[in-house]
Amino acid sequence: MQELKLSREQTDRFNADGVVMLDRIVDEATVEALRASYDRLFRGVFETGVTPDEVNWQEGTGDPSLTRQICNGWKADRTIARVMLREDFGRALAQLSGWPGARIMIDDVLWKPPGARPLGFHQDDAYLTWFTPQELISLWIALDDTSADGGTMEVVRGSHTWAHSRPEGEFHGPEDYRKDMELAARAEGSEPEIVPIVVNQGGGSIHHGWAWHGSGPNRSDTPRRALVLHAMSSEARYVPECLGEGTGRIYGRYKRLGDNEMDENYFPILWSRDGRRTPGLDKFCRA
Repeated sequence: MQELKLSREQTDRFNADGVVMLDRIVDEATVEALRASYDRLFRGVFETGVTPDEVNWQEGTGDPSLTRQICNGWKADRTIARVMLREDFGRALAQLSGWPGARIMIDDVLWKPPGARPLGFHQDDAYLTWFTPQELISLWIALDDTSADGGTMEVVRGSHTWAHSRPEGEFHGPEDYRKDMELAARAEGSEPEIVPIVVNQGGGSIHHGWAWHGSGPNRSDTPRRALVLHAMSSEARYVPECLGEGTGRIYGRYKRLGDNEMDENYFPILWSRDGRRTPGLDKFCRA
C-alpha cells in the first residue's frame, strides 16, 4: 500500500486554489473491494451490525433519480473502515491544514447512477457551527473513471477565500445546482472558475472546507461512485449551544455529559504529531 504524501507543489496548489487533484490515492484492488461494499451497504447489509449515522438511500425504497448517500459507512463495513481510518490519510490532511492531528468527522459513501440529478453547491464548513475549530478538509476518492458530463464533483478555484455563507438551498436534486454559489460569487465580484474533478478510478482530490463545490447531473452511461473522508482537527470540541444547527442535529447525539470533548469511539483520531492514534482502530479494521 502506497502512503499518501503530498509534495510541496501539491501543498502550494491546495493553499492557492482550495483544491488539489491526485492521480492515485488507492489501488485497483481497493477500488474493487470498495465497490463490493457499496453493493452491500445500499442493500442494507451492515457487516458490523451497526447502522450508519445517515442512510439517505436504500435499494427498493430510494428515489432512483437521486444520488445514493450513506454517511459513516466505516461504522458498518470494515472495508470502508480500512480506507477511511488510514493513519497516512490523517497525517496528510492534518499537515495540510496545520492541525496537530486529525479525526474523522464523517465519511460520505456516494453513488450517482446514470441519469441521476445534481447535488447542490455548498461550503462544508457552513454546516459545522456545532464544533470548534469550525474547519474541515476532505479527501475525495473516485471509484470510477470520472468525466465532466458524468456528474463528477466540481470545485470553484479559490472560493475558499470568499465570505463564509450560511447553509441555504436544496442539497439533493435541486433544479439549479449552482445557484447559491453564483450568488456568492456575485457578492464577491468574482467570475467563478469551476474545476471538474476528472481523474481515473483510484484518483481523486482534496478540498478545503470553505471551498464551494457540488456536482451536476450524470449525463453519461456509467455510474459515478466516490468515497469521501471528511476530517477535522484532533483538538475539535463541541459547541453545546449550536448542537441544533447544521449536522449538529445528527452528531450532537454523541456529546458526553459534563464536558465538550469529542468521544473517540465516534470521532476517532487517525493521527497526531505526538503519536496519538485512537486505540483499537487497527484491531477493528482487521476483525
